Amino acid sequence: MRAVICDSFDGIEALRCVDDAPSPPMAAGGVRIRVHAAGINFADTLMTTGEYQVKPPFPFSPGLEAAGEVIEVAPGVTRAKVGDRVMATLHYGGYASEAVTHEATVYRIPDNLDFVSAAAFPIVYGTSHVGLKEKLKLRPGEALLVHGAAGGVGLTAVEIGKKMGATVIATAGGADKLEVARQYGADHLIDYKKEDIRERVKQLTDGRGADCVYDPVGGTAFDASLRAIVQQGRILVVGFASGTVPQIPANILLVKNLSVIGFYWGAHRTLDPELVQRSFDELLGWTAAGQLKPHVSHAFDLADVKEALKTLKSRKSTGKVVLTTGLKAANLN
Repeated sequence: MRAVICDSFDGIEALRCVDDAPSPPMAAGGVRIRVHAAGINFADTLMTTGEYQVKPPFPFSPGLEAAGEVIEVAPGVTRAKVGDRVMATLHYGGYASEAVTHEATVYRIPDNLDFVSAAAFPIVYGTSHVGLKEKLKLRPGEALLVHGAAGGVGLTAVEIGKKMGATVIATAGGADKLEVARQYGADHLIDYKKEDIRERVKQLTDGRGADCVYDPVGGTAFDASLRAIVQQGRILVVGFASGTVPQIPANILLVKNLSVIGFYWGAHRTLDPELVQRSFDELLGWTAAGQLKPHVSHAFDLADVKEALKTLKSRKSTGKVVLTTGLKAANLN
């Protein structure tokens, strides 16, 4: 099979694409997928350097999510059958023309979703839906501040937050990225490169501040959130795309009665699989009804994996970057 191979924790440059990798073995409860497309995530870059919590044995293929057709199922599997169009989450192995994962992590793709869009779906939509609904407990009419609003999870938070009835304030760097956030439902836009986040949020909320913050960025964005949020506000920490993990001053939490919630969606596949299933049921229902539309700005062939990962890391993309098993590099903006 075709696959991207990681032989060492030497980063993106050490990755190589081969045409003769062995197919992954079937496992109990497993589903084998002929992969058409694989979503790229920041965690994949960490996996290539050994900085991610999952450290697979060498050699391995990165890739936490994939979409394609089922070509084999293990005995007793009931969630999928040969021929089904599916998307799936994986511990690793998505950057290949075949992947095997447990049936519990496999979801049928709605008819109106192609494989590239489906590969961009599971992690970002799953994260934002559970994060906003179950962790932040976002309510209609609340002001939701979303950082990194043109990125993978940020853009889905804009889209889902708006669907849940919030007033969405989006931050991003540059007019082009903010325009994408606007197209996905953002009510107000803040260019953090030119504007002070705290001051703009206060202006947009008549001095009150945001009720909730969705933060996949960290760094100075998190610092600004502490000062742009209402008394008894809630902040969801999703990631640190800025590269800086904020150190939270507890005195501000105390004085403003703030709740800061850490959220790693991937762990909930084990911690609360029923919650994840309920979330996907609702998300895929919305998608089938045409109410959600994954945004993929770039698609690359497996052979161009280095360029694909660099595009993500350099923040040149919006929404998701996807690898395909046969498609040449394409800009889908």
